[in-house]
Amino acid sequence: MIQKIKIIKTLFIIFSLSFSFSANAQTVEEIIKGRKAMFSENYQNAKKISILLKSKRIEEAKPLMKKISDNYKKLLDYFPENTKEGFKTEALPSIWENKDEFNALMQKASGDMIKLAKVIETVEDIRAVQKELMWSNCTACHSKFRAPH
Repeated sequence: MIQKIKIIKTLFIIFSLSFSFSANAQTVEEIIKGRKAMFSENYQNAKKISILLKSKRIEEAKPLMKKISDNYKKLLDYFPENTKEGFKTEALPSIWENKDEFNALMQKASGDMIKLAKVIETVEDIRAVQKELMWSNCTACHSKFRAPH
């Protein structure tokens, strides 16, 4: 029995290390394209959420809110120092110069999406709450951390 536990622990450690090595082995191109894809997915899902909420299809919007929240958490790992330039990134240097502020905004945006999913059924002015908990985070990030286009 002890031998089986040791084997399981060893396999777990090997699996964990191989996963972290593969994540670290991403190229700059993969990282930049990955973060762009997540931001794009968030925007597309936010538009879908707006349509669903306008149609009072709240339950259909909630999984999209969760997906956006999850993406914001993942994005914390998509801005290493070596990805400041290239591959048509629109990320401004202010991300790396104000890393704590940027990370806090990603975490706030993630939390706000969960909060939106929890309160959306109890509010009268859905658009106002959506603006406060969803779109304002987009605006805050774009105004400081994304190149205008």
